Amino acid sequence: MTETVRIGVIGLGNIATIHCTNLRQLDQPVSITAGVDVDPDARERFADTYDAAVYEDAAAMFGAVDAVLVTTPNRYHEQYVVAALEAGLDVLVEKPLAHTLESAERIAAAAEAADGFCMVGFHNRFADPVRTLVGYRDAGEIGEVSHVEANYVRRRGVPGRGSWFTRRDVAGGGSLIDIGAHAIDLALHVADHPEVVEVTGETRSQFGVDEDYAYVEMWGEDRGADDFDVDDSTSAFVRCEDGTTVSLEVAWATNRPDSQEYYVRGTEAGARLDLADQSLTLFETADTGAMHHRTTDVETRRSDPQRREQARFVSAVRDGTPPSENTVAQALRVQRVMDAIYRSSETGAAVRVGETEP
Repeated sequence: MTETVRIGVIGLGNIATIHCTNLRQLDQPVSITAGVDVDPDARERFADTYDAAVYEDAAAMFGAVDAVLVTTPNRYHEQYVVAALEAGLDVLVEKPLAHTLESAERIAAAAEAADGFCMVGFHNRFADPVRTLVGYRDAGEIGEVSHVEANYVRRRGVPGRGSWFTRRDVAGGGSLIDIGAHAIDLALHVADHPEVVEVTGETRSQFGVDEDYAYVEMWGEDRGADDFDVDDSTSAFVRCEDGTTVSLEVAWATNRPDSQEYYVRGTEAGARLDLADQSLTLFETADTGAMHHRTTDVETRRSDPQRREQARFVSAVRDGTPPSENTVAQALRVQRVMDAIYRSSETGAAVRVGETEP
């Protein structure tokens, strides 16, 4: 491999722009070498912006790069991730792993057989408050984690009604598979990845289907409710093999304030993690001198977790060593939880994770 890591980007929309902006700011020799998209206008914009070669067919690009970023809509993750892995390339794919559990399982099988590695874009793990909390957990200062309360709630935040985000055939789901994937992953990550055994959940479509949906701003264009057939909120409860539990609140749209708060309960201490302002607070109770509560605000550096994720990916490509974090196996566990939540909502019953029927 050349000293400069040559990156190819597949899917040249808004998410690709965020990734490329971060790649340009890395303190590593990396080149945005090529891009792939079925849209000729997107290819032209990418070529002009990054002075990169562009292709309609990904296979034509593989020989020119060392690794690829897959930032397509969810339905096309499998197609491009598997092809890149079979070509011997390393891959960073945006979350979720795929649009369905079956597709995610096929990606996992391809990654297991590949010479290259696949990393999945759960970038919140790289935020300094998260890394600090995990460090306290690993040092034993939290004790045994018994419960995580995970919230990723927007007051009004449907990401473009009528876009691929709100179409089940392309996205695979709505708020749960979009932002809920982040919340589930982070909850399991701070709990040290326990094995999930059972899920109960309820998904709802209450706001996005309303032609009179009111909002202040929208990430994409509002094309109306005709192409909205996904969930806009989810409530769920997750049970793990070791007794750890996770309560989950996810929403694109609700009548309550935004929240990206996580509460972690441990036998020695608890924590409140807020990704919105990157704050971390620890809660302890002791009898040193006298019975008392101790609440500690932890100051960490503010950093861009997506940029740190990309730096980790580029380093792993250069070193030829697959990263131990953000693995396909961990992403597949998140996919299984999401699939079980959807099945639980459909049937009104708890679902054993890994089984095809509740």
